[in-house]
Amino acid sequence: MSAYNGISATELKNVTWQKSRRSNSQGTCVELAKLANGSIAMRNSNFPDGPALVYTQAEIDAFVGGAKDGDFDNLIG
Repeated sequence: MSAYNGISATELKNVTWQKSRRSNSQGTCVELAKLANGSIAMRNSNFPDGPALVYTQAEIDAFVGGAKDGDFDNLIG
């Protein structure tokens, strides 16, 4: 099976979804899973059966690096 952006998260078999330790007690967060081809899938924990976005490792590295550098601080309330 080939994973694609918008694929139903339920179609991604044999993956382990992981959420941040900073996730609140209601589970409101995003979850990530490493796919067999090295891509990273992301889903909304409030809708675990909903769509998943699929990113390359390089895209995730750029996002995490930017977050660590404060590039998105203006989006936080």
